Amino acid sequence: MTRVAAVDCGTNSIRLLVADVDPATGQLVDLDRRMTIVRLGQGVDKTGRLAPEALERTFAACRDYAAIIKELGAERLRFVATSASRDASNRDDFVRGVMDILGVEPEVITGDEEAELSFTGATRELTGRDDLARPYLVVDIGGGSTEFVVGDDAVRAGRSVNIGCVRMTERHLVRDGKVTDPPTPDQITAMRADIEAALDLAEETVPLREARTLVGLAGSVTTVSAIAQNLPAYDTEAIHHSRVSYDRVREITESLLRSTHAERAAIPSMHPGRVDVIGAGALVLLSIMERVGASEVVVSEHDILDGIAFKAAEEAGACK
Repeated sequence: MTRVAAVDCGTNSIRLLVADVDPATGQLVDLDRRMTIVRLGQGVDKTGRLAPEALERTFAACRDYAAIIKELGAERLRFVATSASRDASNRDDFVRGVMDILGVEPEVITGDEEAELSFTGATRELTGRDDLARPYLVVDIGGGSTEFVVGDDAVRAGRSVNIGCVRMTERHLVRDGKVTDPPTPDQITAMRADIEAALDLAEETVPLREARTLVGLAGSVTTVSAIAQNLPAYDTEAIHHSRVSYDRVREITESLLRSTHAERAAIPSMHPGRVDVIGAGALVLLSIMERVGASEVVVSEHDILDGIAFKAAEEAGACK
């Protein structure tokens, strides 16, 4: 067995996976998988810079993760940073801080690289299933961006566009420094127009409507699944590979966009760090389903984080 560690640092959260790679099957065996909401992308869309308090929250999580990686004895670590750090003019501060704590330089990857890693992580274990038609459309709705990838066994086309749940919330649902609760019809209309324009952009290079199975990744999608199932608490096993119909996604999205902060926070499966941004994330998902005509979304807990771990394993010669 080869033990690898993968860190995915996005706009809203930073996540860790430590796993053993089975050399016989090339599959990952999880040892520790966790997520911390750090909101690294706080204000980036407006200022173009990573806020000092956002950096400190992220570095605190990195220190916690460094202790876990050391305790579990990972042989190889790969740290990938996505949308917020791509866009920030002071990303060198972020890079230096991560290197000081974890001893590796974060890879600030492109949107295309992010899309490929998301596809790998989400679809590798779907190979051979005859109940899911191909090609797949994998959508990873992050905090700052959403990745679209169409492929069968490999990526055919991918595109990253800036319509993440944090970015949409900050751009359209904030007034006088506070999130509007609930958002006004005009705010929702403006956000929807922004999302549709981004979908037009994605569709220039990715044949979205050719997909036969929609696979949804990341916290906005998994939270919608948890709500759809009326889970008493967030349950990874119940969520992974669940299927949520278009009608249910529409009902949940409309409910979230009508609700107040207190009402959203009272949902048992809601992570506190998603309360303010879940309405925007759900609307991105709903808009995608409408654009491609998807009757359901297959929800995956395995995503870019698993793709990073697979790549780390390949580099160690433990996985093909």
